[in-house]
Amino acid sequence: MQQRIDATRAQIADAARRLVAAAGYAGTGVPDIARAAGISTGSIYRHFPSKAVLFQEVFQKASRHEIAAFAQAAQVPGTAPERLAGMVETFARRALQGRTLARALLVEPVGPELDADRRRFRAPYQALIEEVLSEGIAAGELVGQDPRITSICIVGAIVETLLGPLSEPSGCEQGSEEEDALVRALVAACVRTAGPLPLAPRSE
Repeated sequence: MQQRIDATRAQIADAARRLVAAAGYAGTGVPDIARAAGISTGSIYRHFPSKAVLFQEVFQKASRHEIAAFAQAAQVPGTAPERLAGMVETFARRALQGRTLARALLVEPVGPELDADRRRFRAPYQALIEEVLSEGIAAGELVGQDPRITSICIVGAIVETLLGPLSEPSGCEQGSEEEDALVRALVAACVRTAGPLPLAPRSE
């Protein structure tokens, strides 16, 4: 019985996520979710007491998926600046590829519960960047700094830079030169913020 309950709950959450990815929170209604999940509207409320709680589930599952991708990018071998560049590019490319879902995860107004989740789910991104920065400082690849503060600044820069493109799907088409230029500029700015040491001049 519990397995059936869990399976139905996951089915509802997956259907809601697909619809949010296509239309955002505002464009996703409970009847739409019920149709997509193949169940009655009343059945949804037996698993989720409110639409807000269901959207929290969607946000948390989608956010964990994105954090896993970010963590995987952090493990790619390279210097700290190279790893940081890869992490920032991974985040930006994934966000621009799935603009509606990314906007829902990052900024779309929903309610105070989801706003609290957003603040909480920034912490893993900051922690992963902080770890890479700390390793870079220890290896002599980055200037001495407070890696926690720098990581907060970098996460903030990523989100603020992407807000415009995510809110205006027609303003920067996926795979376009404009999108590529945006990602390159964002990556360069974040790496500069981390303070990479200048390359030593080659000996003659």
